[in-house]
Amino acid sequence: MTTKIYCDIADIKQIKKFYNKSIVKGFTTNPSLMRKAGAKNYEKYSKEILKFCKKPISFEVFGDDYKSMKRQAIIINSWSKNIYVKIPIINSKGSFMGKLIKELSHKNIKLNITSVYNSSQTRKILNCLNKKSKTIISIFAGRAGDVGKDPIPELKESILMSKKYKNIKILWASVREPYNFLQAKQIGCHLITVPPKIIEKIENFGKSFDQLTRETVTGFLKDSKKSNFKL
Repeated sequence: MTTKIYCDIADIKQIKKFYNKSIVKGFTTNPSLMRKAGAKNYEKYSKEILKFCKKPISFEVFGDDYKSMKRQAIIINSWSKNIYVKIPIINSKGSFMGKLIKELSHKNIKLNITSVYNSSQTRKILNCLNKKSKTIISIFAGRAGDVGKDPIPELKESILMSKKYKNIKILWASVREPYNFLQAKQIGCHLITVPPKIIEKIENFGKSFDQLTRETVTGFLKDSKKSNFKL
């Protein structure tokens, strides 16, 4: 199975740049990326992206309760047919958003359930979904690894559980290095969302160890000459 690459970015200039790359099949955003990109008006900024972006793209709700999340999800979904509405698995108080996930899914709203870390959470999500509605489950592998947790078993089990549902995809989120893409492919992960700088490194895959050695030594030599080091 081919693991599709999404670009994890909200900056409009960067989205335009990566939109034309054939390797990029879609985009993911979140409130933190939107803030970093300088968005002041969430809807206006998102619609600027949607003027040219026709690939799948995820926009996240930013409410913290059932009522506000539902209202925001319905608004976001109305903007374009290529949108996946991102819903966090819990709110900041730790309450499982299963009621909302179930309601939106059964309205056939495409969802991206985010901030997921383990297969138990995946199972809870699957129990809420309309299996005919398109859904992405985003598992934060990198953040799990940052605190010493091995995300691979959780991803594998989540992929296994989702296999019988053609409209449900598991996404490897919070990528830390280009090799994560190869790991995602090895375990059969449907999607992986990758920061722009790491996508550029993935595009350079295929270099030999000899090439890498030569490039590394050449880089050290150039820097030593620029610094005018002498002994």
